Amino acid sequence: MSGLQTEFPFTLPKGYVDDDGTLHKTGVMRLACARDEIEPLRDGRVKENEAYATVIVLARVVIQLGSVARVTTKTIESLFVSDFSYLQDLYRIVNFQDPSILEALEPGAPFPQTSVGVG
Repeated sequence: MSGLQTEFPFTLPKGYVDDDGTLHKTGVMRLACARDEIEPLRDGRVKENEAYATVIVLARVVIQLGSVARVTTKTIESLFVSDFSYLQDLYRIVNFQDPSILEALEPGAPFPQTSVGVG
């Protein structure tokens, strides 16, 4: 019997450019736990802007991004929109759908539209 896969490697379509100009494209996202979705609701930034919860959740579940020492909300805020959208889709797939579809994709390739739909 194989164990539950809890970590999922990814390759960003464009990549995160840090303050030194270094490009980071590969990373790892872990499965979310209930706390990852509950904790942001206590954050003042989310009370001002509900959409900010996504930034906080992604900062919690992206456990590796290139050689970035620690992924923070500032890191997530600094992503290109296409990479932010990619991580949102990856989050939905690994937490709410069948992550086995990831095995058939090239690194950084867009997800099939049928796999990222809500419902």
